[in-house]
Amino acid sequence: MTKFMSDEQSQFMTKEKFSGLEKELRELKLEVLPRIAKRIDDARQMGDLSENAEYHAAREEMAWRQSRVNEIQYLLSNAEIISTAQGQGSTITIGSTIVVESKNGKKEYVIVGAQEAEPTKGKISNESPLGSAFLGKKKGEKVKVQLPSGVQEYKILEVK
Repeated sequence: MTKFMSDEQSQFMTKEKFSGLEKELRELKLEVLPRIAKRIDDARQMGDLSENAEYHAAREEMAWRQSRVNEIQYLLSNAEIISTAQGQGSTITIGSTIVVESKNGKKEYVIVGAQEAEPTKGKISNESPLGSAFLGKKKGEKVKVQLPSGVQEYKILEVK
């Protein structure tokens, strides 16, 4: 059992991410896995499996895809759907859009679950040092965060 499956914790995600994972799971189960199984069967028909590169490659791919199926099933079964509407209010929660200011200027962030984090697009995980430091804070508060580059101070200008 992998580490992510031993932590029975909520996996925060938007409805769009949840739907995307459901679609990926359907495709894996209905299209990809049967196609790989056929490749394995075809390779078996060729005889000596010890020197059959196609057989071994197909088995490796099958194991990887099965692992992905297990991961998606775990994420979906532990999903907690968030929306940006949930984030509206004075206190920062998962789903909140915030505007902060630091010595590097103003930035806008959306606090999202780990599955949707894209820091280059301003989507930061609730589990990241930055995201977790903002949770529970309000407009006007100052937050100090230990980042790889050192301690950074942010002032929360707006909670949307």
